[in-house]
Amino acid sequence: MSVGLDLDRFRSALETERDRLLHAVQAVHHDGSLLEETGDLAIGSGDHIADSASETFLRELDGGLEENAGHLLGEIEAALARIEDGTYGLCSSCGRPIGEERLEAVPYATLCIEDKRAQERP
Repeated sequence: MSVGLDLDRFRSALETERDRLLHAVQAVHHDGSLLEETGDLAIGSGDHIADSASETFLRELDGGLEENAGHLLGEIEAALARIEDGTYGLCSSCGRPIGEERLEAVPYATLCIEDKRAQERP
């Protein structure tokens, strides 16, 4: 059980971050082409190779942002589930409490700082 943590505060922070990410995903998700959405590429000479390259680059960038946001959303949902089942704030590796400062920085953390450092060592 997560001892001594203000679970309501962490739940609220996680839900706020989830909402922010959902809005960000909606902002970068595109159904049509950049030309259809903005009309910006319609100015000038038409289907220029630089226009196509720009659109491709922007779509790839947006796709990367969307993928990263999706990963973080999964982490946040898992953290909210841990709050519900009483395991929030406990290291998934050693079972010790995760420090509150670590949870303040990364509210969806699953490892205490010691185990996270050990994981990152080559």
